Amino acid sequence: MKTIIEMFEESVSKFSENPYVWEKITDRYEPMTYAQTKKEVYRMAAGLLSLGVKKDDKIALLSEGRRMWVISELAILYTGAVNVPLSIKLDGNDLLFRLVHSETSMIIVSGQQASKVEKLRELLPNVKRIIYLDKPEKLLDNDLSVEDVLALGDKFLKENPGRVEEVSRGIKPSDYANISYTSGTTADPKGIILSHRNYTANVEQALTLMDIPSYYKTLLILPLDHCFAHVAGIYSFMAKGASIATVQGGKTPMDTLKNIPINIKELKPNILLSVPALAKSFKKNIENGIRAKGPFTEKLFNHALKISYKYNKEGWNKGTGFTFIYKPLVWLYDKILFSKICEVFGGELDFFIGGGALLDIELQRFYYAIGIPMLQGYGLSEATPIISSNSLKRHKLGSSGHLVKYLDLKICDENGNELPIGEKGEIVVRGENVMVGYWKNEKATAETVRDGWLYTGDMGYMDKDGFLYVLGRFKSLLISSDGEKYSPEGIEETLIQYSKYIENVVLHNNQKPYTTALIVPSKEALKKAVIGKGLDYESVDAAKEAVAIIYNEIARFKPGGEFADMFPERWLPATFALLDEPFTEQNGLVNSTMKVVRGKVEKMYSNRLENLYTPTGKNILNDQNLSVASSILKS
Repeated sequence: MKTIIEMFEESVSKFSENPYVWEKITDRYEPMTYAQTKKEVYRMAAGLLSLGVKKDDKIALLSEGRRMWVISELAILYTGAVNVPLSIKLDGNDLLFRLVHSETSMIIVSGQQASKVEKLRELLPNVKRIIYLDKPEKLLDNDLSVEDVLALGDKFLKENPGRVEEVSRGIKPSDYANISYTSGTTADPKGIILSHRNYTANVEQALTLMDIPSYYKTLLILPLDHCFAHVAGIYSFMAKGASIATVQGGKTPMDTLKNIPINIKELKPNILLSVPALAKSFKKNIENGIRAKGPFTEKLFNHALKISYKYNKEGWNKGTGFTFIYKPLVWLYDKILFSKICEVFGGELDFFIGGGALLDIELQRFYYAIGIPMLQGYGLSEATPIISSNSLKRHKLGSSGHLVKYLDLKICDENGNELPIGEKGEIVVRGENVMVGYWKNEKATAETVRDGWLYTGDMGYMDKDGFLYVLGRFKSLLISSDGEKYSPEGIEETLIQYSKYIENVVLHNNQKPYTTALIVPSKEALKKAVIGKGLDYESVDAAKEAVAIIYNEIARFKPGGEFADMFPERWLPATFALLDEPFTEQNGLVNSTMKVVRGKVEKMYSNRLENLYTPTGKNILNDQNLSVASSILKS
């Protein structure tokens, strides 16, 4: 059993001259080797020790991804302290709660995030000192710049030779490494305690599914505060002597986002970690690029996709049966079309690893066709997070992959009884990657971890080949009037994926006679379609047409529609409420990982939902829908 420190030290001795962290500050990426990284970590750790940091102190880290993020976390761990990694999307009370609840006594913060902390300073009596990664114009008495800390570290190392090693050798695998907060979508956020062994165990588990050659590079486009980026990026690459890179920081968060495609081309990564929202964004950009090249290229591209989908099937069975006849065509399309698209990702990308429980199969088919498989995995922070994943060697599109080794999994019914293969129930796991518990929340810990088993709250099943299928949150299951339960998330994802007119959708049924939906339409696409029919967009007929377009999109999945067999009709909305406000982080309707917060959406639109179960509301052309449609067309 190893600590993160032991894992890092082993890699430094094996791969000392390999690049570990790439960073672009000026015009190109510069590498820092494993040996150089260790030297900087020791300087920073020594500086923290000289400031009196001791075992189990809580130090918050609030910064965009950068080299000093990784060095700071490792330095915190070398002192025996606990890192509290915080999302840069936090502000105000959300940030305050985590800083107070975690008992943070020191904050390491970047220039862009500093004002958020400074505004809360008077409400943080426990915080003794702020360390700035970007030197501010003025420092308060106790505060320091990171350069000051490194200078203190140099002095400490001279005066106390061997002290950093001595302190780090006293750290045990069971000691806490992080307190990582959930997004708090239903109640106060919970602080997930992850130990050194949780992390090193999950790295060992993850590496049973796929290998990472030491020449591999990845660009960490996901926030570093999340344990998915920690395990699949920072620490798995570290264990194999491979290298990680951070996105070039911009003056604003939007500038940083714009740097992602540029940085991908510059770095030429071999793997990228992604989440559904990012995967969809990349796909949209590719499709827009193809469309811009004219109707012929678009037609050719769509035909190439169609042929590739037929040949590839679900990946593991590609080219079987009569589909082998498509092989020459698939090869040709790859040569003349798909390989050119892959250059957008630098030309050396072997695959994506997709995190998040649900990544619809159409998205996976798309990336598989263009030659960069998006290998879906499954996990959650309480499991540090990786539980299963598809790999290049073994995959089934539509599944969440094979289980990692050194992990037990069972599927349980509502009473905790284990179910046979193929039956749906709650996913329950046991292994060294299961969290220590929730910080200062014994009740929630006892409910979630029982006899060493982690009850994930996710619904799924195992197939006969050992592939896990995740179907959605147990808690978000809808219940029809006869008590039948079903998960809405797969249906919602599919409606969004197949319809250019639906931007977001939340299905609703709480023991009612029929399912309803709250729908955020894609405004521009809807306006274009209505105006294309020659209607005056200010007329009532135009508003009726807009509502009908949405209705017809849902009808495609009902009897007689082109996708009639995908879902039971009773699970599809019989009626819907059109919404004119998108779901955003600003209005609290999506969380920091861009997942819709179902409870908040239902609460905000409770009146609209109630109305849908009245005779007037059941009519899709009700006054509220026509009013929303009209305001969308006029906007």
